[in-house]
Amino acid sequence: MNIDIYKHYLEDAETYKGGKTKLEIAKEHPGELVKLSSNENLLGSSPKAIEAIAQTLSSLNEYPDGSPDRLYDALYEFYDCTIPKAQFVVGNSGSEIIEMIIRGYLGEGLECIVSTPTFMPYLIFSKKIGAKVVDIPLTEDTFDLNTEAILSAVTDKTRLVFITNPNNPTGTYLSDNTIQDLLDHLPKHIVVVIDEVYRQFATVEDYSESHVWLSKGYNVIGVNSFSKAYGLAGLRIGYLYAQPRVANYLSKLVRPFFLSMLSLNGAIAALSDTSFIQQTVDLVVSGRELLYEHLDRLGITYWKSQGNFVLIKPEMNDLVFEQEMLKQGIMVRPVGNFGAKGCIRITIGLPVHNDKLVKALKAVLG
Repeated sequence: MNIDIYKHYLEDAETYKGGKTKLEIAKEHPGELVKLSSNENLLGSSPKAIEAIAQTLSSLNEYPDGSPDRLYDALYEFYDCTIPKAQFVVGNSGSEIIEMIIRGYLGEGLECIVSTPTFMPYLIFSKKIGAKVVDIPLTEDTFDLNTEAILSAVTDKTRLVFITNPNNPTGTYLSDNTIQDLLDHLPKHIVVVIDEVYRQFATVEDYSESHVWLSKGYNVIGVNSFSKAYGLAGLRIGYLYAQPRVANYLSKLVRPFFLSMLSLNGAIAALSDTSFIQQTVDLVVSGRELLYEHLDRLGITYWKSQGNFVLIKPEMNDLVFEQEMLKQGIMVRPVGNFGAKGCIRITIGLPVHNDKLVKALKAVLG
């Protein structure tokens, strides 16, 4: 008897492909490369994290902590003791946190809502477990959240609504009024996942981190990562915070010994490195403003950003533009697969990187 043991939705599922590394690109484009394609911290990594990791190297023969309790203690202190330790859950990167939430709340016959252009793992991970993904695109030109359309799309099968604040890849943000309007009108059985991995770079007055909504009793999950501002992308560590029942529920998906000792100690040290974070934010904010001036002079369409990157739309095919920039030694990221057709995402670097970027833009588009 021929029994089909495979789940069709998993067989047909996409695999998320991140940005290419320098080593991958260097095979075709040898020479010095400036990587502005993955929203990494070009200042480097938190010095306190590096020191903690160095001190850990002599203990790699030992198993790490079975539970990340020490990191929960550090997060509790980081949030000024306003979020109890039991409301945190840690994972191997923000992406794994997202997958954990999806495994906890979705499955065949259930639905989630996303708004493209956005981070594609929301869609890809949900489809891998057979859930239906309902896309309510951001508004054209301004990339605003279409709250009314989201509310109209909700059914009794909807379990999650994903929003990203600031949004990747557009750099746009959701104001307090927009988020409150959404939260106030959603049914109580729906969890709103607010991915805020770029939160440190938001400077507008009406931007609020997810813990504000958590403290007001809303059913939200705040997703965070150490990959961006802290410069620890290579360690793969992230965390969420949520209402007590939600955090306790999702913690059941956590595996023992799932965090390496390097990740655990590096993250704990990074949380206390406020001077490094401030230096990073200052570089990004000043770099954004300077890039806007050059983009205006060149007449290139762009969107003002609250992240450590800027989205542009050159008057050239996006894939051709990517290759032309590589010839200039600059790696950028086409984001048509995020839902931003014809657009390019460019990470803000150090002044020397930004100068090279501007020269490359002038050479390719000037």
